Amino acid sequence: MIFRRRSFLFLFLFLCVSVRAADHLSHPLADPPNWKSLQKFQKTITHDEFERLLRGVYCTQGISDEFIRVDEKVACILMDRDAQSWFTLRFAASEEKAVAVPRWWRPARALPKSKKRGPLAGVKIALDPGHIGGAWAKMEERWFKAGDAAPVEEGEMTLFVAKTLGEKLRALGARVSFVRDKTEPVTPYRPDDFKDTARAVLKAEGIENPPQDFERADDPLREQSVRWQSEILFYRTSEIRERARRVNSTLRPDLVLCLHFNAEAWGDERKPTLTDKNHFHVLVNGSYLPAEPESDDVRFEMLRRLLTRTFDEEIGVADVAAGALAKKSGLPPYEYTKDIVTKVGTSGYVYARNLAATRLYQCPVVYFEPYVMNSVDVFARIQAGDYEGTRVVNGIERPSIYREYVDGVVDGLVEYYQQARN
Repeated sequence: MIFRRRSFLFLFLFLCVSVRAADHLSHPLADPPNWKSLQKFQKTITHDEFERLLRGVYCTQGISDEFIRVDEKVACILMDRDAQSWFTLRFAASEEKAVAVPRWWRPARALPKSKKRGPLAGVKIALDPGHIGGAWAKMEERWFKAGDAAPVEEGEMTLFVAKTLGEKLRALGARVSFVRDKTEPVTPYRPDDFKDTARAVLKAEGIENPPQDFERADDPLREQSVRWQSEILFYRTSEIRERARRVNSTLRPDLVLCLHFNAEAWGDERKPTLTDKNHFHVLVNGSYLPAEPESDDVRFEMLRRLLTRTFDEEIGVADVAAGALAKKSGLPPYEYTKDIVTKVGTSGYVYARNLAATRLYQCPVVYFEPYVMNSVDVFARIQAGDYEGTRVVNGIERPSIYREYVDGVVDGLVEYYQQARN
């Protein structure tokens, strides 16, 4: 069974790489768009609502009419640039006449009220602990070690947060599932499965005879090696796409919480740079760079999110949860220095950004990025581990960093769903 699946993978990847340019896909592992699936959204959205989301959330830096054209009654979306075929989306004449939006997730306002079973009763929440951890932490570059202290491994930390959070959410009535529940990949594939694809990718970039390996992490030619490209295809692309398949096909939650810890550049993983910087922000999907919707798959996935109206639910949860976690942690908001995001909401902590996970998951996704792992303060708190009550850490008495994280998220979810369901 494994042999057949991997043989199919090799054939599939070869075909993906060979037709990527013709199909104008963003990546050799990208799924070709199923434009017919958008037919069910005919007359589900008005012109004004479509424009609000397109210009104000997803394409805040503009979108060429070579790809999306909007007039009063229809939006025309390019399907095939070679054939110049277009998908025509007909707008609803008014909000009152709009057809119900077809989707499998439920917004908070549509959930039944059941105070007896807890404030989160019936809400289906999937927890997605960022990265993989364990034996894969160094490959992911989410591992560092300072002196004799225990290693910092983000994948392990996010999994602990997810399991602790899951217990609390279930106690409040939520139906909790896990996108990842151990320090193992969700994808069945491994880096060696992607070597041929890695060579094809490098060849497409003009590197005809790439080296198989690299000697050290700071090797300037590292990214031109088959090993590095194979690893990226494994843990960054295949892993995220497999998680998306699990979310969309099996778990089908009302909300996904992507749980991460942040970091500043730390340099050598065995002699990391510790910083005084510490901050926090939350991401929702949006703010596509002008070139991104030029890829057929990205344009399709963006339109699918727009038409299912995930943003309004995402920003509602994200804004309230960000405020609650900021109150618990006392962290200031992170400020981006590159023009790749759009600040949204009112809390000052939430940004729209186009990430693979927030785009591919076909339901509302809130992506948490609190605590700078290599800040002096957070590093000390990580070394202190988890504990009950409070303890003096780095000169300040406070709870464990994990429980603070969990309690902030829980407070935000309870506040949001109580408000939305009343």
